[in-house]
Amino acid sequence: MNIKKHIPNLLTLGNLFCGTVATIFAVQSNFFAAAFFVVLGIFFDFFDGFAARLLNVSGELGKQLDSLADMVTSGVVPGIIMLKLFGDTEIGVENFSDEFVLPSFLSFFGLLLTLGACYRLAKFNIDTRQSESFIGLPTPAMSLFVISLPLILEYSDIEFVQNLITNNYFLIAVTILLTYLMNAEIPLFSLKFKDYSVKKNVIKYMFLLISLVLIITLQYLSIPLIIILYVILSIVNNYGTKTPI
Repeated sequence: MNIKKHIPNLLTLGNLFCGTVATIFAVQSNFFAAAFFVVLGIFFDFFDGFAARLLNVSGELGKQLDSLADMVTSGVVPGIIMLKLFGDTEIGVENFSDEFVLPSFLSFFGLLLTLGACYRLAKFNIDTRQSESFIGLPTPAMSLFVISLPLILEYSDIEFVQNLITNNYFLIAVTILLTYLMNAEIPLFSLKFKDYSVKKNVIKYMFLLISLVLIITLQYLSIPLIIILYVILSIVNNYGTKTPI
């Protein structure tokens, strides 16, 4: 039995495990714990591909497992969190058997993120153009954007930001925009490095440097700004090069 070829798949299953745990915490409105397991799941998601390339054991099974795991961690979880952010629902927080209050019709709109993530992941599996870069916003980036919103509400004291995130019109706009970006034909650069020369990776180094400064200065508030920065820099890069990376 070749143990080596199963290592990337075990990492992918670690992603799925984290996503499942994060789903439970999201339903219970424990957003900090949900965010922790989403980030841990994304960590596994990054290293399963890295391990597959390092061990030269990439295969169709791993590709399908990866998307299925991402569907939970970066599809189901952000959809539930957005549903909860719409505000007027309690889904059995204390005891699932004691009380189950259905979300409002508007709250279900947040699940559009889950549908958009599913559609994107299905397209990704059959799209041969996305080996070196991305077409549309990756689902982990969308998930990080969404899970940051309740953390900003909890830990940021900027009144304007608080009012914005608790505004349903803003949440509707964010849901529609993220769903669109995931499936838009917009080339976005990948953080994979073929080499580490500054000349060939200037846009990536610029992104990483600005992101580091934002994280240090703005903490949780930096996360959605970094995702926005990623999209903007990719678009700028596309206009600056004949062949987008």
